[in-house]
Amino acid sequence: MTHYDVVFSGFGGQGVLFGSQLLAYAAMEAGLQVTWIPSYGPEMRGGTANCTVVISDEEIGAPLMRRPSAVVALNYPSVQKYEPLIAPGGLLLYNASLTLRQPERTDIRCVPIPASDTAAELGTPKLLNMVMLGALLQITGVLPVEAVEQSLEAHLPAHRRDMLETNKLALRRGAELAQTLSVMA
Repeated sequence: MTHYDVVFSGFGGQGVLFGSQLLAYAAMEAGLQVTWIPSYGPEMRGGTANCTVVISDEEIGAPLMRRPSAVVALNYPSVQKYEPLIAPGGLLLYNASLTLRQPERTDIRCVPIPASDTAAELGTPKLLNMVMLGALLQITGVLPVEAVEQSLEAHLPAHRRDMLETNKLALRRGAELAQTLSVMA
């Protein structure tokens, strides 16, 4: 890997910031260069949020991107906003549980993950971000799931420590879904 960039996008409260930050932490802990730039509306809960993560084994000259190579869309408005912006040959990984229509572009890889449904099956909607992050890791190979699990152990806030194993399970479940569903995409 020389350079990898991804945008995480969704409603505030879906874990966009934490999921993308966890990816950034894991990449730093793997010795890679990283930028993480969050952007969110005035409402942390319910407003839109997105984060740009750039990972490289070389110094990163500019952390912003006009045409991301990958987008993780946790909701339908994010699919609408970012589908046109993804670079040709890029990846749109989207939450099929909350998407009203299939993406239309044929020059990018679109992978539907029923992330909200999977998070609910695992016991809480708050696991949506981990399901999607696990799927991203499986599809892109940017980092191994185990590296992100280690980062999760180091960076999960104290008031969420009781969710550590459940978050790891959600990461692995997302990776399993991606392995199955990306073959069909």
